[in-house]
Amino acid sequence: MDINLVSWLELAIRWLHVITGICWIGSSFYFIWLDNSLTAPEDDKDKAEGVSGEVWAVHGGGFYHKKKYQVAPAHMPAELHWFKWEAYFTWMSGFLLLVLMYYFGANLYLIDSAKYALQPAQAAAIGLMFIGGSLLFYNLLCESRVGRHNLLFCAVWFAALTLAAYFLNQIFTGRGMYIHIGSMIGTVMAANVFLTIIPNQRKVVDALLAGEAPDPRLGKMAKQRSLHNNYMTLPVLLIMTSNHYPVMFGNPYNWLLLAGMAASGLLVRHFFNQKHKGKEDYFYPLAAGALFLIVVMAAMPQTVAPKADGASVQVSDAEARAIIRANCVACHSDMPTHDVVTSAPQGVMFDKMSEILKFSDRIKARAVDSDTMPPPSEPAMSATDREKLGAWIKAQEK
Repeated sequence: MDINLVSWLELAIRWLHVITGICWIGSSFYFIWLDNSLTAPEDDKDKAEGVSGEVWAVHGGGFYHKKKYQVAPAHMPAELHWFKWEAYFTWMSGFLLLVLMYYFGANLYLIDSAKYALQPAQAAAIGLMFIGGSLLFYNLLCESRVGRHNLLFCAVWFAALTLAAYFLNQIFTGRGMYIHIGSMIGTVMAANVFLTIIPNQRKVVDALLAGEAPDPRLGKMAKQRSLHNNYMTLPVLLIMTSNHYPVMFGNPYNWLLLAGMAASGLLVRHFFNQKHKGKEDYFYPLAAGALFLIVVMAAMPQTVAPKADGASVQVSDAEARAIIRANCVACHSDMPTHDVVTSAPQGVMFDKMSEILKFSDRIKARAVDSDTMPPPSEPAMSATDREKLGAWIKAQEK
């Protein structure tokens, strides 16, 4: 029995990435909610011990009473829970997926020879330079005067990522650009945990064990990085799912659409953070909805092939099948002949007419409404063939 080890390895790593990502996001959202929901302690003893806030909660049939110290408790508790491995394993599994899919499969997913005829090693080096450079820039920004003002920091960091998306789009495929922006943000988020949040918390613990007063600046710095991570979560989730939507990454202005969608997510996240503080300003979700509609309207007019009405262009089943066989079946077949693809992507095959009809909506999205298929590394499908394919698909809908 033949086993496609690469596909199973990719599945295992992706599954790990999803599991650990859920754990990391869940803990991040929970602790930001917790911090925003704190109220001043009522007990004078708690105030004297340095408790800055408390919150009561009920879940699963039980009541919970949580307290937060302004800096740290007077003595180390016997057992202290740390939240770090979710972040580390999310980043490691994500990086492995990046290497496996986009660097080893650079000719299929990353390189667009119409933009730059890169070798896989060159493309990987450029991607890694952007990832490393983003981390360096972010840390310098945090340590600068800009880092002292959250709103200003957000504006500069958002502008820098948008600019990076624009330049990466001049080099890579749209899908490759998206995944690298996601990798840049995800690397910064994991580095915040590894380089700042956990080390600062360890310094506080070490000070308590030594009988010294912890430096309050350590907690403030860790809290700021945690808040940054909270706001960056939704854009990363958007990018993680974007490879299913060529209407975004296949659009000529894909970098701008990404910025608009990410901004709408930031507005939604800010609304909930404010809401947990007792400030329900519905301007933010309304603005997010309006921005989303603008992105949709901006994306809609973009089509690669002329909109054939199915009447002026008559295309037979045999002709449509020949176009698909010439451009798609090397990958989308029960026996792929492509030198990189070993099994039909997502199980989509076009060997039979029934299969072509079943997936005609996907064909239209990838090969008619956008030019994301065939991949940019392959010989391009002519505009005439895309128009014929669009006319044939529209005729099948009648």
